[in-house]
Amino acid sequence: MDVTVAIDCMGGDHGPTVTVPAALAFLRRHPGTRIILVGLPEVLEGVGREAATQFGERLTLQAASEVVGMDEGPATAMRNKKDSSMRVAIDLVKSGRAQAAVSAGNTGALMAISRFVLKTLPGIDRPAIATVLPTRKGQTYVLDLGANVDCEPEHLLQFGVMGAMLVASVEHIDRPSVGLLNIGEEAMKGNDVVKRAGELLRTSGLNFYGNVEGDDIYEGTTDVVVCDGFVGNVALKTSEGLAQMLATFLREEFSRGPLSKLMALVSMPVLKRFKHRVDHRRYNGAALVGLRGVVVKSHGSADAFAFEQAIHRAAEAAGNKLIERITQRMAAMDGVKA
Repeated sequence: MDVTVAIDCMGGDHGPTVTVPAALAFLRRHPGTRIILVGLPEVLEGVGREAATQFGERLTLQAASEVVGMDEGPATAMRNKKDSSMRVAIDLVKSGRAQAAVSAGNTGALMAISRFVLKTLPGIDRPAIATVLPTRKGQTYVLDLGANVDCEPEHLLQFGVMGAMLVASVEHIDRPSVGLLNIGEEAMKGNDVVKRAGELLRTSGLNFYGNVEGDDIYEGTTDVVVCDGFVGNVALKTSEGLAQMLATFLREEFSRGPLSKLMALVSMPVLKRFKHRVDHRRYNGAALVGLRGVVVKSHGSADAFAFEQAIHRAAEAAGNKLIERITQRMAAMDGVKA
């Protein structure tokens, strides 16, 4: 895979202690890829000559003089920190030196800077945040997850196109199924925006399944689930809270007494397999789709394993022509010109 990924080394809760090892591990596992590490000069010096010698031209160091704070406002980050590691990484995609950028930094700032620098694709009004979630049948992609709180039917149609092309790129599925999140499966259910979006999706040429309900997300009914950012963010945070609660319940029940602890020991192989299936780190990396470049947002608290997954998603999307797929699909739809 002939892809170059720019890494914002300074973003996230752990910064270069996570991002740099993850990037080097990715290079070892993917010989055909290249990485540009973007960070403060003193951090890049810490990467050392050994790593640069080991990977040769596949590893490039790009200095940046500023860092966007996790609590910094998007407007402030965009106006006052034009040489931040986040901004420089996005600029590398804009210039063509990199085909994708990955950051674990401030989500609002990353979206604002990416949209300002890269602009949106033809026919796309708003970029969206798309992430992958585990299901009984494998996994599904959900968008939008918070970038667009209020949406028009046309925006939901565009999310459907972007989500389908993302799955086609990353998961190599020719015609991904698309579902519209609603309060019922029937076409007459939902508010006016959702009902009109359903009509647009049915005539879009996408593999539109129809309306899906909340439980369909984890059932894996469709490859893509489309919703506005308000609903998507609430669904995601509710799911995360439920997962944390269930994990707490399991720990409490298995530590209630000697017999429970013995049962936990006997059950350990099953529990390890269960933990692997629902390990959120395996699904790390939310794509900012709809931009003229691939940008992936890692969770701020990601460890090296999780951050490496985000890099992998970015490389897959760029290497399998996500931008070109969205552009071509939008151009093929009535009333849209590339």
